[in-house]
Amino acid sequence: MSSSGGQGDWPTIIQGGMGVGVSGWRLARAVSLSGQLGVVSGVGLDTVIARRLQLGDPGGHIRRALASFPHPGIAEEILDHYFVEGGIRPQQHFRLLPKLTLQPSQRSTNLLVAANFAEIFLAKEGHEGLVGVNYLEKLQLPAPASVYGAMLAGVDYVLVGAGIPAQLPGLLDALAAGRPGVISVDVLGAGAGAEARTVAVRPGAFPAAPLELKRPKFLAIVASHVLASYLGRDARTRPDGFVVEGPVAGGHSAPPRGPLTLDDDGQPRYGPRDVADLEKITALGLPYWLAGGYASPHLLAESRKVGAVGIQVGSAFALCQESNLTASLKLEVIRRALAGTLRVRADPLASPTGFPFKVAELPGTLASEEVYATRQRVCDASYLRTPYRKPDGEIAYLCPAEPLAAYLRKGGNMAETVGRCCLCNGLVSAIGLGQRLAGGAIEPPIVTIGQDLSFLPKLLAPGRDAYAAADVVAYLLEGVVPASQGAETEGLVSAHRWSGP
Repeated sequence: MSSSGGQGDWPTIIQGGMGVGVSGWRLARAVSLSGQLGVVSGVGLDTVIARRLQLGDPGGHIRRALASFPHPGIAEEILDHYFVEGGIRPQQHFRLLPKLTLQPSQRSTNLLVAANFAEIFLAKEGHEGLVGVNYLEKLQLPAPASVYGAMLAGVDYVLVGAGIPAQLPGLLDALAAGRPGVISVDVLGAGAGAEARTVAVRPGAFPAAPLELKRPKFLAIVASHVLASYLGRDARTRPDGFVVEGPVAGGHSAPPRGPLTLDDDGQPRYGPRDVADLEKITALGLPYWLAGGYASPHLLAESRKVGAVGIQVGSAFALCQESNLTASLKLEVIRRALAGTLRVRADPLASPTGFPFKVAELPGTLASEEVYATRQRVCDASYLRTPYRKPDGEIAYLCPAEPLAAYLRKGGNMAETVGRCCLCNGLVSAIGLGQRLAGGAIEPPIVTIGQDLSFLPKLLAPGRDAYAAADVVAYLLEGVVPASQGAETEGLVSAHRWSGP
């Protein structure tokens, strides 16, 4: 429960679940201890945990979490397979994980369950604050096992965006009751009437774990009242609330409605049709939070005035001391933003998902044309692969960021590969866990951040370039004033900040 006067039993501030591991357990824990909803990014946690173990598990945190995993035999197998005392050599390749498929190995499922358990366990350890986990609807193959692991650790909220998360309420209901958690998977080229493909996790495969679990609250991340209304009209798809996100937020954004048009800078052009009608969302009778450029006490006050419970804030937490973004990248973003030289683009091509993706243009990252052009394409993490039906009816997998020859051989279109970035490797590199390559090189990172960083001068004391998660919470809650006293809030209801900062 919020300690700051949230509406009902809901938190006032939700910390965004960002990147691959940017919002890890330390950040979520810090926000939770501040009385708000701390959120762990659940994307790629099996890779994150496996690589931390291969680095020797500094501090012993993962081993401590796995010691509480309700199936000790699985925890021991994971440690035997990935833990390296003292860490692998500086130029040694990280051991790769099995690629996710519609028929995952039990080892792959076990690691997903245990990794999500461990991250939530550490975020919740030793306190009663709220902790959530964030997933992408586009990443369907790991979803059931990931959600189950988080629920085993007692996660309080599950947040899902980047798609239409209509299956999540049913998945949570089933797992809470001890039933198999099953979701349908989108398959390219399957055609109408084709056999539905599913992926599942079966609690019975973890006999030492409790059968019935606490059902977490589910928040759907949406960009429009149309999607919110669709999800809210049926009990089978209805979430417990919404995060209504505008396009200036970091990471993936919903594409503009209608035909895609680009501005002179090559960014998607948003217009009035992309404005979320907050009156219609309020009329649904479910709690909601506003996100995407709302890191301001004035905007928090105005959000609550128009009916929102509060706000979700990402970038301000992504740049704080407790986030897992590497210190050098964090500092580079902060210094360039303060100097007015940071450029963050809504790149319509970078993500293999097809969703616009915010990319911070930093030297040495995949945003650099030279770095992008010289990187050798590989597809060894493979989270964003899409299942497709081959002419013979078998299921295979492809990604427009994979090696060109492989993608074309599978029937892919060359035009779909232009500008695509390997987010799987790039985002992992951004938290210091990049794959080691031949000759001592490391996979280049990619940094995603929101386009509104106007909060930075308010959070940084003179002469300082760092701040804590608690500073963000204190800033947002301090001296909340009526909207009439802050010009920053003008037109919020009608514009929902769709036009950018």
